[in-house]
Amino acid sequence: MLASLLASLASGETVVALRRARRAAIVYLLVGLFAACGLGFLIGALYIWFAARYGSLEAAILFGLGFIVLALLVLLVDRLTAQSRARKAAERRKSDLTAIGVAAAMAALPGLLRSRVGLGATVVPALAVIAYAIYRENRAPEADPPSEQDLP
Repeated sequence: MLASLLASLASGETVVALRRARRAAIVYLLVGLFAACGLGFLIGALYIWFAARYGSLEAAILFGLGFIVLALLVLLVDRLTAQSRARKAAERRKSDLTAIGVAAAMAALPGLLRSRVGLGATVVPALAVIAYAIYRENRAPEADPPSEQDLP
Protein backbone atom coordinates (compact mmCIF):
# COMPACT_ATOMS: atom_id res chain seq x y z
CA MET A 1 0.00 0.00 0.00
CA LEU A 2 2.82 2.38 0.86
CA ALA A 3 4.51 1.53 -2.42
CA SER A 4 1.39 2.39 -4.43
CA LEU A 5 1.05 5.66 -2.52
CA LEU A 6 4.67 6.59 -3.24
CA ALA A 7 4.28 5.56 -6.88
CA SER A 8 1.19 7.76 -7.27
CA LEU A 9 3.04 10.67 -5.66
CA ALA A 10 5.98 10.20 -8.00
CA SER A 11 3.86 9.84 -11.12
CA GLY A 12 1.83 12.98 -10.46
CA GLU A 13 -1.49 11.17 -10.04
CA THR A 14 -1.96 12.80 -6.67
CA VAL A 15 -1.70 16.30 -8.11
CA VAL A 16 -4.25 15.41 -10.79
CA ALA A 17 -6.59 13.92 -8.18
CA LEU A 18 -6.29 17.04 -6.01
CA ARG A 19 -7.08 19.26 -9.00
CA ARG A 20 -10.15 17.16 -9.80
CA ALA A 21 -11.30 17.32 -6.18
CA ARG A 22 -10.82 21.10 -6.03
CA ARG A 23 -12.71 21.57 -9.31
CA ALA A 24 -15.55 19.34 -8.10
CA ALA A 25 -15.74 21.27 -4.80
CA ILE A 26 -15.99 24.59 -6.66
CA VAL A 27 -18.66 23.23 -9.01
CA TYR A 28 -20.74 21.83 -6.14
CA LEU A 29 -20.37 25.08 -4.20
CA LEU A 30 -21.67 27.06 -7.20
CA VAL A 31 -24.50 24.58 -7.76
CA GLY A 32 -25.51 24.87 -4.10
CA LEU A 33 -25.35 28.66 -4.23
CA PHE A 34 -27.51 28.87 -7.37
CA ALA A 35 -29.98 26.33 -5.98
CA ALA A 36 -30.28 28.35 -2.75
CA CYS A 37 -30.91 31.53 -4.77
CA GLY A 38 -33.54 29.76 -6.86
CA LEU A 39 -35.23 28.41 -3.76
CA GLY A 40 -35.20 31.89 -2.24
CA PHE A 41 -36.89 33.37 -5.30
CA LEU A 42 -39.49 30.59 -5.31
CA ILE A 43 -40.27 31.26 -1.65
CA GLY A 44 -40.49 34.98 -2.43
CA ALA A 45 -42.85 34.32 -5.34
CA LEU A 46 -44.99 32.06 -3.16
CA TYR A 47 -45.12 34.81 -0.52
CA ILE A 48 -46.21 37.37 -3.12
CA TRP A 49 -48.93 35.01 -4.36
CA PHE A 50 -50.17 34.37 -0.79
CA ALA A 51 -50.04 38.11 0.00
CA ALA A 52 -52.11 38.94 -3.09
CA ARG A 53 -54.62 36.21 -2.28
CA TYR A 54 -54.92 36.45 1.53
CA GLY A 55 -53.23 39.73 2.50
CA SER A 56 -49.72 40.67 3.61
CA LEU A 57 -50.18 40.10 7.33
CA GLU A 58 -51.81 36.71 6.90
CA ALA A 59 -49.13 35.60 4.43
CA ALA A 60 -46.34 36.71 6.80
CA ILE A 61 -47.93 34.84 9.72
CA LEU A 62 -48.44 31.73 7.58
CA PHE A 63 -44.83 31.76 6.34
CA GLY A 64 -43.49 32.37 9.85
CA LEU A 65 -45.48 29.47 11.25
CA GLY A 66 -44.47 27.28 8.33
CA PHE A 67 -40.76 27.89 8.90
CA ILE A 68 -41.13 27.31 12.65
CA VAL A 69 -42.85 23.99 11.94
CA LEU A 70 -40.02 23.05 9.55
CA ALA A 71 -37.43 23.92 12.21
CA LEU A 72 -39.25 21.79 14.79
CA LEU A 73 -39.46 18.87 12.35
CA VAL A 74 -35.72 19.04 11.69
CA LEU A 75 -35.06 19.13 15.45
CA LEU A 76 -37.39 16.17 16.03
CA VAL A 77 -35.72 14.08 13.33
CA ASP A 78 -32.30 14.93 14.78
CA ARG A 79 -33.39 13.85 18.26
CA LEU A 80 -34.89 10.61 16.95
CA THR A 81 -31.73 9.67 15.05
CA ALA A 82 -29.23 10.78 17.75
CA GLN A 83 -29.43 7.49 19.65
CA SER A 84 -28.80 5.44 16.52
CA ARG A 85 -25.84 7.64 15.55
CA ALA A 86 -24.37 7.28 19.05
CA ARG A 87 -24.76 3.50 18.92
CA LYS A 88 -23.07 3.31 15.52
CA ALA A 89 -20.21 5.52 16.76
CA ALA A 90 -19.73 3.28 19.79
CA GLU A 91 -19.68 0.18 17.57
CA ARG A 92 -17.17 1.85 15.26
CA ARG A 93 -14.93 2.77 18.23
CA LYS A 94 -15.14 -0.78 19.58
CA SER A 95 -14.26 -2.20 16.17
CA ASP A 96 -11.34 0.21 15.79
CA LEU A 97 -9.99 -0.63 19.24
CA THR A 98 -10.29 -4.35 18.50
CA ALA A 99 -8.40 -3.89 15.24
CA ILE A 100 -5.68 -1.91 17.02
CA GLY A 101 -5.41 -4.60 19.72
CA VAL A 102 -5.18 -7.40 17.17
CA ALA A 103 -2.55 -5.50 15.19
CA ALA A 104 -0.50 -4.85 18.33
CA ALA A 105 -0.75 -8.51 19.34
CA MET A 106 0.27 -9.68 15.87
CA ALA A 107 3.23 -7.30 15.93
CA ALA A 108 4.37 -8.53 19.36
CA LEU A 109 3.77 -12.23 18.69
CA PRO A 110 6.99 -13.02 16.74
CA GLY A 111 9.15 -11.53 19.49
CA LEU A 112 7.27 -13.42 22.19
CA LEU A 113 7.46 -16.74 20.35
CA ARG A 114 11.26 -16.55 20.04
CA SER A 115 11.87 -17.13 23.76
CA ARG A 116 10.62 -19.79 26.19
CA VAL A 117 9.18 -17.20 28.56
CA GLY A 118 7.36 -15.49 25.70
CA LEU A 119 6.02 -18.82 24.46
CA GLY A 120 4.63 -19.54 27.92
CA ALA A 121 3.19 -16.04 28.11
CA THR A 122 1.20 -16.64 24.93
CA VAL A 123 0.22 -20.30 25.32
CA VAL A 124 -1.04 -20.16 28.93
CA PRO A 125 -3.61 -17.33 28.35
CA ALA A 126 -4.77 -19.01 25.12
CA LEU A 127 -5.36 -22.27 27.02
CA ALA A 128 -7.21 -20.37 29.75
CA VAL A 129 -9.53 -18.78 27.18
CA ILE A 130 -10.22 -22.19 25.62
CA ALA A 131 -10.89 -23.75 29.05
CA TYR A 132 -13.29 -20.94 29.95
CA ALA A 133 -15.16 -21.36 26.65
CA ILE A 134 -15.53 -25.10 27.33
CA TYR A 135 -16.74 -24.38 30.88
CA ARG A 136 -19.36 -21.88 29.67
CA GLU A 137 -20.61 -24.31 27.05
CA ASN A 138 -21.00 -27.21 29.48
CA ARG A 139 -22.31 -25.55 32.64
CA ALA A 140 -25.92 -26.03 33.68
CA PRO A 141 -28.31 -23.22 32.79
CA GLU A 142 -29.21 -20.90 35.65
CA ALA A 143 -32.57 -21.50 37.27
CA ASP A 144 -35.16 -18.79 36.75
CA PRO A 145 -36.26 -16.98 39.92
CA PRO A 146 -39.80 -17.87 40.99
CA SER A 147 -42.49 -15.66 39.52
CA GLU A 148 -45.50 -14.27 41.39
CA GLN A 149 -47.69 -17.08 40.01
CA ASP A 150 -45.42 -19.74 41.56
CA LEU A 151 -45.60 -18.21 45.05
CA PRO A 152 -48.36 -19.46 47.42
